[in-house]
Amino acid sequence: MSASYADHFDAPAGYLDFARFGPPSGEAVAALARAAEESARADHTTVNVLMETEHRARRTAARLAGTDVEHTVLLPNTSTGLFHAALGVRAGTVLVSRTEFPSNLYPWRRAAELGRSAPRRLEPRPGGGVTPERVRAALTDDVVALSVSAVDFRTGFRVDLAALREVIGPDRLLIVDAIQGFGVAAMPWEVADVVVTGGQKWLRAGWSTGFAVLSDRALELLEPVLTGWTGVEDVARFDGEEHPPAPDARRWSITNLSPVTAASFVAALELVERYTVPAIEALVSARVTELTDAVREYGAQLLSPTDPAHRAGILSFTLPGHQPARVAEALHAEGVTPTVRADSLRLSPHASTPPTVVEQVAKALATLRS
Repeated sequence: MSASYADHFDAPAGYLDFARFGPPSGEAVAALARAAEESARADHTTVNVLMETEHRARRTAARLAGTDVEHTVLLPNTSTGLFHAALGVRAGTVLVSRTEFPSNLYPWRRAAELGRSAPRRLEPRPGGGVTPERVRAALTDDVVALSVSAVDFRTGFRVDLAALREVIGPDRLLIVDAIQGFGVAAMPWEVADVVVTGGQKWLRAGWSTGFAVLSDRALELLEPVLTGWTGVEDVARFDGEEHPPAPDARRWSITNLSPVTAASFVAALELVERYTVPAIEALVSARVTELTDAVREYGAQLLSPTDPAHRAGILSFTLPGHQPARVAEALHAEGVTPTVRADSLRLSPHASTPPTVVEQVAKALATLRS
């Protein structure tokens, strides 16, 4: 599978920044270009034909998430979905780890400012990531929801979604930011009430793509505060009256999205579906293991879990005695693209990443040793 999957992409072998941005496939780029060209030659059929691409993307996303189209809505990014969720919780306390990526912090702060739900900082495990034990210790009667990243953006720590569901019980909402895991980690998304992801990272669909999945419980409990004109019943009836929100996940729609970017989203989703998430995950895991061994050999201190059961596609580390910026310079010189933080570096390969990248990383770190 490795070679045939890799044939769809043109990213350099040393590109190890998929947790930040995943270069799209040739099919995704071509689909985007075709849709743009069609829009430039518009006639009486163009808009309706292009809009059908959104429906196709929604259906494919639903299949990958293990649900149906009625519980799935396209969104332009992860943040939009998290704002929908945060403003939809009418009252109560929501547990959120203090080490979450900011996109899963600001929506809850804004909701609190409006007098709706109030976030409570959840203390994560050392190094980042939420565990069932930490959640259990923080639970009180006023907690109505847990909002958590499926995969920690700093370390790649993979949460146990099934165990988190068991801890919080059936009546509290489990809201999941899935952007660092969807498409690259086989996880039980069906146990969550809200799953939100963008398509620009591991799904390799480009920017302004994404979707959310809502459970029946989420549809019942979350108030559709941000419902726009495309998220209501009788959407094509322009009578100036207030229409009730759509009965399904479409109620999270604010307005029409770009059918041009939806074309690239379809191509990306269908490629993942064709090769399957477990097969992609196995290749990514193997590459992370090889990279882990390589950086360890040169004295790296790992920030990421070493057990494959607790990690996804991210390897974060520091190199004692060397500033991350200096390590990055050495990696760049060997054609390797990492994520560079002020206090660490992050390597995130994909299934298309060849094993030769391990030699590139080792060669770069060897120059620092010498």
